[in-house]
Amino acid sequence: MFPFLTGFATGGGLIVAIGAQNAYILRLGLMRTHVFACCLICALADAVLILLGVAGLGALVEASPALLTVIRFGGAAFLTAYGIFALRRMLKPDAMDLGQAKPPALRTAIATVLAFTFLNPHVYLDTVVLMGSISASFGADRWWFGAGGMVASFVWFFGLGYGARLLAPVFQRPTAWRVLDAIIALVMFTIAAGLLFSG
Repeated sequence: MFPFLTGFATGGGLIVAIGAQNAYILRLGLMRTHVFACCLICALADAVLILLGVAGLGALVEASPALLTVIRFGGAAFLTAYGIFALRRMLKPDAMDLGQAKPPALRTAIATVLAFTFLNPHVYLDTVVLMGSISASFGADRWWFGAGGMVASFVWFFGLGYGARLLAPVFQRPTAWRVLDAIIALVMFTIAAGLLFSG
């Protein structure tokens, strides 16, 4: 059980940090729209990346700086655009009310979640390289380490998506949506700047 629990703690520690993907899942959870599908996609994507890392792909990704550079600039552009959209929502008070806010179409929500997941180079460094490197220290038990990380991902995303509705009474006020979108925009711009200047 030790490798599994270590994987669970490590995976949980890596994904709990507030980021673009988490902020978007929180927003969908508050709107109660496409929660299951998007949480499942996020968790499955993490599971696949962790599996690849445990299987040894981490060394290959680490040795491909050109690939990470392309992902870095693409991710920065996407995050900047989404940050601008969040600012536009913040400036439209009539779109802030939980009952009036127009939910995204399922196709749009899925595309956005996939972009947040795969256009973020940190996801490769965290789940593939870091988790893969740590798992190697467990030898044959590395698969239990990977399983722990995968379970942590499922617990976190579904907890965040469905737990967000507990905050729904707070977000009945337009001001709360303004604050949330301001935070989301700040997170997006900060991560984008970090990607651009990390090279």
